[in-house]
Amino acid sequence: MTRSARSVVAAPAVVPKKRSAARVAAPAPHVEEPSTGSSAERNLRLLALLANEGRALSLADLAAQLSLPKGTAHRICTQLLATGFLARDVDERMFSVGPALRQLAFDTLNHGVVRGLRHEVLSDLVRQVGETCNFTTLDGAQVLYLDRVEAQWPLRLTLDVGSHVPLHCTASGKLFLAQMEKKERDAVIGQITLARMTANTITDAGALRAECNAIARQGYSTDREEFIAGLVAVAVPVFDATGKQRAAIAVHAPTARMTMEDAIERISALKAAAARMASLL
Repeated sequence: MTRSARSVVAAPAVVPKKRSAARVAAPAPHVEEPSTGSSAERNLRLLALLANEGRALSLADLAAQLSLPKGTAHRICTQLLATGFLARDVDERMFSVGPALRQLAFDTLNHGVVRGLRHEVLSDLVRQVGETCNFTTLDGAQVLYLDRVEAQWPLRLTLDVGSHVPLHCTASGKLFLAQMEKKERDAVIGQITLARMTANTITDAGALRAECNAIARQGYSTDREEFIAGLVAVAVPVFDATGKQRAAIAVHAPTARMTMEDAIERISALKAAAARMASLL
């Protein structure tokens, strides 16, 4: 009886169960995952805000509009600057979208099915107006060619998709300037070089501002041999669902085939194509 009592008493003395209970309680670090997700979300919200505003914003503006502490907004901006998704504006205190984000937007706009549908709109337009048409967007302080359909003429200007052209002397470029808020437009005009490309190029900042005001009123822009001598063009805006200009559609041709008056007569066809293109943004 004594031996059996001792064995009964000894059995409970084995207590390794507590160590295994400690192991079960260990997986606490998994709580970190939501903060990683929320950090990525904050980064994306900041980029979306800048892209949607269409102008540079200060750190205080970003923090206020995103309801973030200034320190958090500063940390996000530092990360995005390092990766090229964010860039400092002419005013170093202001932030704007960076080259990496613009490249991402360019790649997205040229993605598969959407690019095919957009190209079809341009092809229909070229058949209708009989001259080369292009689809462009604003890329920093330049115009970026997103798509282009050539008319079948032996005399024509060839510019590849991905090419850049100046703002101050092209129909699309002046259209983008005209759609900017005055403060932003003045800053951009002050930043770019108003290089003389032809005898008709506007090289005076005041004259360019006046031209932009006229374009904003009339709703279309012209290139009267300002970029290349002997070439005229007209461009109309492409608006997104919120009413902001995101792109432009233009037609251009040598003056030997199309006068400026001929180009202006094609504006209604350009606007119809722009309305179709808007649904593909």
